[in-house]
Amino acid sequence: MTVPLTVVSDDDPGRLAREEARLVAQIAAGDHEPAVAELYRRYAGRLYGLGLRLLGDAGLAEDVVQESFVRLWRTAGRFDPSRGSVGAYMFVIGRSVAADVRKRPSSRVLASGAEVPEPVAEDGLDQLTDALVVREALDSLSEAHRQVLVLAYQGGLTQSQIAQRLDLPLGTVKTRMFHGLRAMRAALAERDFSV
Repeated sequence: MTVPLTVVSDDDPGRLAREEARLVAQIAAGDHEPAVAELYRRYAGRLYGLGLRLLGDAGLAEDVVQESFVRLWRTAGRFDPSRGSVGAYMFVIGRSVAADVRKRPSSRVLASGAEVPEPVAEDGLDQLTDALVVREALDSLSEAHRQVLVLAYQGGLTQSQIAQRLDLPLGTVKTRMFHGLRAMRAALAERDFSV
């Protein structure tokens, strides 16, 4: 049974995530043609840009798009919307595909005696993808853990300063930091993100 597409409005930012999760569920259930077509419409251009930046070749970037959607089709049943968005899932797949494509002997540029450097993988798009995955992992933490981690790492506060700001005992802040970091590592590991 095909899940009808809905018009997404800005007044419910979670609606897009739910709609895309339903599309992936459709693919997992075997009703893949309309769902893949819609997700292709939404993500093919961005995956192509990712492939182009990571590999530096238009043909290889097209391979990244094609193989990313093949992998989505094969792994749709493993997608868990509680672990992240479809967008993050697609970009993790795209990065993995680009890494695999880069390793293929047929992907290497043939040069007559001259060494051709491979494109640098750490660019703005790669950093943006990493930031998206980290943000989703951070959002999966409890409010107490997220709060101390954000104040420490984004706010640059010490544990003593966090304790003062939140009016908590220093020991409580230390405990929340310890458990928050452990939960963050687990959340990143679930998303196949290596630190």
